Amino acid sequence: MDIYSRKIVGWEVYEQESSEQAADVLRKTRWSESIPPEHEIVLHSDNGSPMKGATMLATMQKLGVIPSFSRPSVSNDNAYSESLFKTLKYTPAYPGKPFDTLQEAREWVQQFVNWYNHQHRHSGINYVTPGQRHQGEDIAILKRREQVYQLAKTRNPQRWSGKTRNWAPVTVVALNPHNESIDNIINKKAA
Repeated sequence: MDIYSRKIVGWEVYEQESSEQAADVLRKTRWSESIPPEHEIVLHSDNGSPMKGATMLATMQKLGVIPSFSRPSVSNDNAYSESLFKTLKYTPAYPGKPFDTLQEAREWVQQFVNWYNHQHRHSGINYVTPGQRHQGEDIAILKRREQVYQLAKTRNPQRWSGKTRNWAPVTVVALNPHNESIDNIINKKAA
């Protein structure tokens, strides 16, 4: 997943996980997204053996991908991935029984990825689709929404108690941003 756009940029379903398969997904993703070699990519992952295996690490080095790993024993270090998994598990189309075949699982995931990237209006990026944001279309879409809201407020001001929704594009995205409120809580407990 590209955390800036929230777009799922690479995926695959295998019967078992391995470093070789993880490396293959990474290679396919770099190629399918047409990412130039000079473009810096950071791959944040858990500490599982497929992601830390020699084949995966060698592939990352060859492709110029910088590894970033979750902190040990911290299962929710990547809030973006956790949010994606929750969306996947709670989508109305989520299957109620196990898949009968590997192909059936792959087809379901492909449909989910297509829906998520091109139809799902994501709350974390002001209700544009990950695909729209990835293509840079979000700025024009959000500008039009702001204009529609302002026009509606001008035409019928009594329906508005204050400001309209903030349709400004989300510009800053961080994996684990520094959180001053948590620091304040920790510092108060330490005092």
